[in-house]
Amino acid sequence: MSAADRSPLLRVGNVLPMATARKNSPNHAEGDARQPEAPRAVPDPEGSSTVGPPAELGPAALRALAHPLRIRILDLLPTRGPLTASKLGELVGESSGSTSYHLRQLAKHGLVREVEGKGTARERWWERTPGGFSISSAGKESSAGRQTAEAVNMEFLRLRNERVMAFVRSGQEVDDEMLESWVGTATFVTVNKWATPEQAEAVIEAWDRFAAEHLDPLARQEGTPGALPFEIHFDVFPTVASGGDPL
Repeated sequence: MSAADRSPLLRVGNVLPMATARKNSPNHAEGDARQPEAPRAVPDPEGSSTVGPPAELGPAALRALAHPLRIRILDLLPTRGPLTASKLGELVGESSGSTSYHLRQLAKHGLVREVEGKGTARERWWERTPGGFSISSAGKESSAGRQTAEAVNMEFLRLRNERVMAFVRSGQEVDDEMLESWVGTATFVTVNKWATPEQAEAVIEAWDRFAAEHLDPLARQEGTPGALPFEIHFDVFPTVASGGDPL
């Protein structure tokens, strides 16, 4: 069953969160601090790639990320970055000293990095480390680890849904020319099906192949004439609660 409400701009349904949140930077290459179990599709000069899920954050990196401001910084850099600590401070309403501290903590775990050849010792520019990562509450040895993973996932999803709502609202504020330029570039779709776990896994594997073929080639297009920042979501999850009842 498909839920969709058509308008001149959007095919609107619901945007669904993932049980395991995957975060990808604009460019796909693994950071030094990650030890990927099955690397995601990573373009290289020869054009070869390996398709699979991004590496899961380790316990130390997950604990370092478990701060709303650090999540906000990671959330801003792909579309606003590279940014300095001062500019980040303006965006999030914090001092540059605060954002500089949090950037350094994220950098310790390979989640952000300095932009080479840009800035000075006093004014550093930062970007998300190329590549992706995943966060899952499954497989954690302690309840505290599971709660941390869930809290980080929930904050990423909250910020994502805020952007969705802001975009939908913006359709009422832009002029006709801009609205016309957006037609065909945005869609929101919900599809509800019954499937076995194996069939659901196959859908996710197909998405990974699609992302490698169609999304990874879009890397490094910041500054390209006519290019805009886009956000693409893909969510698959069983719509049942822990007791087996429908959500």
